[in-house]
Amino acid sequence: MTKVICAAVFAALFLFGTPLPVMAQDITLTSRDSKVELSGMLLGFDGEFYRVETDYGELTIDSSGVLCEGPACPDLQDYVAELQISGAPSLGAVVMPALIEAFSQKNGYRAERIKGDKPESFAYLIYRIDDGKLAARFQFRVTNTDEGFADLLADEADIVMSLREIRPDERSRAREAGLGDMTGLNRSRVLALDAIVPVVSGSNPVRGISPNKLAQVLAGRITNWKSLGGPDVPISLHLPAEGSGLSQAIADQLLVPDGLKILADGGTRHAMLADLAQAVAADTFALGLTSYADRGNTQDLMLTGSCGFSMEASRRTIKTEDYPLTAPMFLYFPARRLPQIAREFLAFTRGPAAQIVIRRSGFVDQTPEEIEVEHQGNRFANAIANAGTEVSLGELQRMTATLTPMSRLSTSFRFEAGSIRLDAQSRSNVQQLARALEVGQYDARRLLFVGFSDGNGAADANRDIALRRADAVLRAVKEAAVAGNLERVELGVDAFGEAMPMACDESTWGQRANRRVEIWVQ
Repeated sequence: MTKVICAAVFAALFLFGTPLPVMAQDITLTSRDSKVELSGMLLGFDGEFYRVETDYGELTIDSSGVLCEGPACPDLQDYVAELQISGAPSLGAVVMPALIEAFSQKNGYRAERIKGDKPESFAYLIYRIDDGKLAARFQFRVTNTDEGFADLLADEADIVMSLREIRPDERSRAREAGLGDMTGLNRSRVLALDAIVPVVSGSNPVRGISPNKLAQVLAGRITNWKSLGGPDVPISLHLPAEGSGLSQAIADQLLVPDGLKILADGGTRHAMLADLAQAVAADTFALGLTSYADRGNTQDLMLTGSCGFSMEASRRTIKTEDYPLTAPMFLYFPARRLPQIAREFLAFTRGPAAQIVIRRSGFVDQTPEEIEVEHQGNRFANAIANAGTEVSLGELQRMTATLTPMSRLSTSFRFEAGSIRLDAQSRSNVQQLARALEVGQYDARRLLFVGFSDGNGAADANRDIALRRADAVLRAVKEAAVAGNLERVELGVDAFGEAMPMACDESTWGQRANRRVEIWVQ
């Protein structure tokens, strides 16, 4: 450890060309041979490493090689890990508490929930069962996604609970604050899956709406049910609270692609999604936008297209992203070392036990499912009925012969609008599939990465593009599966271009739904 602290100090000396002054601040760390001394303000301690702010920037020092002096020095014998968690109430109210309790039970801890000094705050005290001592304190501040990122930037949160991806300005400010690239590897993960769902009362005769018309309702361009195939009465619109992560996700997915903005006074806003569902269920002519997990007693509207495709939100269609308005639920954390128990908890959230907890909490888990051809509805019939004129019968026969002996995994990959970058749920799927390969889940089996495209352009060119995308996803999974023996599984790629559309190509969301890479297993 002397070498570690010396290296950090000498690096600072090299960069700045001056000796280290003694700073009259919180702590002084001295190497065990007393040859190196470092003073600074203690930013954090994870039970193993000190995080210290010095004149030369933030340094991380292994506690095993130094002695600590000063009023801020932690108690190494009875160390209590502290973790600050802030952000969206959908995660903070149900999912995270359930996961903490399940993690504690599985790992020899006892979790006790205590109220905070404000309505939005509470904490979990994690006690070791063997000696009854306090091991960790997980502090929660449950407000909204914006507040979660604000707390992170103010160094008042270690983990952000978010219902949307980080904004470009938040990413820039986080980098400037020394928190690293929040879009980088291991800076975020998808904890659970959800979706944006249009809902009505069970007494409303309308059963479907196109995403384009839904966007026009939000923008105030459609205000009457008659425009949606219903009676000639005004639409009573109900939406999540302004500034909430779900409200921002609705704007990102439905309005921004068409260059629209939500009507300033467009509808009733609800701080609680349960209240939104209750209001919509009680009003025949109400239309609400809510999350899949919070539909209550309302009736879902199918998403429709002019070419005949329709898609309803379900656990399976959300997992596969065949339903286009998915809303992944994120955890974000900065580029600094979290306490060991926090790292163990985050590792737990990826495991099979956590997926059961997530599903029981009403959200969609990320456990891969194998879907046999006979359980995939009318996909192959639609492929024949809606294939472009350039897709030959021979290509359709080749696709059918290749895929019907196999099963489709619910793990799919789609791309950000106008980009070759995988979307957030797909980036999480790369990590999930890589972990499955590492533990041998698909040993002695065949995994085929199959690319599909939209119908814009020549069929041959689209098939080539789809093949390159499938190959790129396979490479990403291989790179992530660093500990896996990939010789035990047969990995391959194929592509059928525009031969199996999932939605109409007339819209941005339809094109995005069709540009995908599926995983088929045998």
